Formats: sequence, C-alpha cells, structure tokens
Amino acid sequence: MKIELEKLKSGRFFKYLFALYIVVVIKVIIFKYPFEQLRAIANTWQKGVILEGLGTANFVPFHTIKMYIDYAYKLNSVENLVGNVLAFVPFGFLFPLVSQEGGRFSVMFVNAFTFVLGIETFQLFSAFGAFDVDDILLNCLGAALGFGFYKILEKRGFFRKQS
Repeated sequence: MKIELEKLKSGRFFKYLFALYIVVVIKVIIFKYPFEQLRAIANTWQKGVILEGLGTANFVPFHTIKMYIDYAYKLNSVENLVGNVLAFVPFGFLFPLVSQEGGRFSVMFVNAFTFVLGIETFQLFSAFGAFDVDDILLNCLGAALGFGFYKILEKRGFFRKQS
C-alpha cells in the first residue's frame, strides 16, 4: 500500500492526529494528577515553592538514567526509561507528515527539543512535575527513533511523491 506523500501532508487526518497526540502528551506528562490535586498544587504557587523546583531539578545529564540502571531491582526503571522514549516516537514519525520541512531531521529534532524543553520548563516552575534533563534526552531519543522509522518507510516506498 503506497500513500501519496503530498496528499498525506496536506490531509487533515494526520494534522488532527498530531494535534491529538500533543494534547495527550501534555495531559499525561503535565496534568497527570486529578483536577483537585492540580488545584491544590496551584494554590501553593508562590516564590518559595517555585524556587523549590530548582532544588529538586536534575540538571546533570545521565544522572537519573544511571540511578534507574543502578537501582533497577528496586525502582520502576524499565517503565520510566522506556516510557520516556516511547512517548515521543509518535512525534518523530508524525511530524514529517504534518510539516512541509518536517522531513529534514534537523527541523523535526529542533521542534521535538523545543516541545520537550517547554514541558520540562513548565514542570520546573509549576510544581506539576519535576525538571529532569534526562527526560529531555530520552524524549528526544524517542523522537529520533520515530523519525528513523518514518525514513525507513519512506525509503521502502511506503510514501511516494505525487505526480
């Protein structure tokens, strides 16, 4: 089954699918707690609480990844590491389908990085999660894997240019 690439990129289906994916990611990562709990967190927002996020953040690359590997027998390491990667595979696969320039790795990667950095920065200052540079690395790895999957399908002729 071959799909005409231009029709695919201009089609609304993948744009809606990508938008839905983005909303689901934001819900699952940022707004994962029940509404009442989110409201209670938001009610604590003040300078001290916001600055507290800086104290609990991980800015050291591979620190959390190493901890999850070292304590794999105690923690839900595999779920966390694999989940952080798999959650962004769809980004890397869908972005080229909804963006004219998205077929270039650099364009997809900058967009994935910006999205992930936005999520992590929001978590840093909102207390709706914890900033972790390793999440950025793992999420971007997932986007890169999704893009690789897209390119494999493209190379095998799954997508073809419209004549």
